Amino acid sequence: MNQNNPLTAEEVSQILKIAKNTVYELIKRGELPAYKVGRKLRINSKDLDYYMNGSTGKSSIPEINNETSNNKHDVIFQPEISNTQNKFYNFNTQKINQNSIVLCGRDPILDLMSNHLQKNSNGIPVLRSYVGSFDGLLSLYKGSAQIVSSHLWDSDTNTYNVPYVRRFLPGIPCIIIHLAKRYQGFYIAKGNPKNINTWVDLTRNDISFINVEKGTGSRVLLDEKLRNLCISSSDINGYNNEEVSHLSVASAIGRGTADVSIGSENLSKQVSNIDFIPMQQENYDLVIKKSDMNLPIFQMLYQLIKSETFISELKGLGNYDLSDTGMIVAET
Repeated sequence: MNQNNPLTAEEVSQILKIAKNTVYELIKRGELPAYKVGRKLRINSKDLDYYMNGSTGKSSIPEINNETSNNKHDVIFQPEISNTQNKFYNFNTQKINQNSIVLCGRDPILDLMSNHLQKNSNGIPVLRSYVGSFDGLLSLYKGSAQIVSSHLWDSDTNTYNVPYVRRFLPGIPCIIIHLAKRYQGFYIAKGNPKNINTWVDLTRNDISFINVEKGTGSRVLLDEKLRNLCISSSDINGYNNEEVSHLSVASAIGRGTADVSIGSENLSKQVSNIDFIPMQQENYDLVIKKSDMNLPIFQMLYQLIKSETFISELKGLGNYDLSDTGMIVAET
C-alpha cells in the first residue's frame, strides 16, 4: 500500500471488508487516525497499515502533508486507549492540560451534552472518550475523567449502577444523576428469520452469536442473565467473538456475519437490515465526584440536564423514557 496515499472512509471499508459506519466508529473511538480536508474525511495509508498489523488502540496522530493540499485540516481529537488509562492528545501530540473535562460514554445523549458544555466552559476543552461503563468508572477513579455514564446491572439487587460505583470508587463520594431509561435487547436479522426471542435461544446449535467487548453495560447484562439462568458461555456459539463497538456488532448482524447480538435500541436504528427485540429496560445514569459538583461548570451541567430545552432535544432522539431525567439517584 502506498504509504502517502490518503484514503476515504469508503475505500477503507472495502479494504477491511467492513461497513462504512464501522470505519466511522473506529475513528470516533480513536483506534484509526483520521483528519478532514474541508468536509472530507481522510485516512493515511500508513495509519491503516498500522491498524491492520494489530496495533489497534495505539494509534498515532495523523501528519499533515502540506504538499498535497492547501486546505486547512480539522483534526479529530482521539483517545489513545490502553488497559490502564485514557490519554487525550492535541494535534501536536501534547497532553491536554488537567483543566480539560473528559466525558466518558457512547450514547448520543452525551454528544448533545458535550456540545452544551463546550459552549459554556469558558474555553476549557470538553473531550469525549468512547469507552464502556467499566472503563469509564475506572477513569473517574483514577482522575482521568470527570463525567462518566453508566448502565451496569447488578442482578443480586436488581438495581443499576449504584453497587458498581461503590465498588469502583471506594471511599470517593459520588453523585449519580439519572439521564434516561432505554432498552437493551437483541439485534437480529430483519424479520427475525430464526425466531430468536429468549436468552435460552442463544444456546441453540443453529444460532451464531457475536459479542460486545468486555466492560460494557450490554456485556454485563448478558453475563448476569447467563449466570442467573445457569447457562455457560461455552454453550453459546460465538460468545468469544468480540467486536470493538455496538455499531460493529449491529453491522455484522446486518451483513449476515452472525445471527444475533446484544445492544441498545437507539443504535439499532442506525443500521439497515436488522430488527431489535427489547429484553430489559435499563437506567442510563451519569456519575460525577461529589467534590466536583460545587464547581460552576458542573452546576451548569446539572441545571442543563433538568432543563426543558435539553429534555426536548433528547425527545428528538427518540426511544428514551425521560420521565425521571435529572433526578439524583444516589449519593454514595
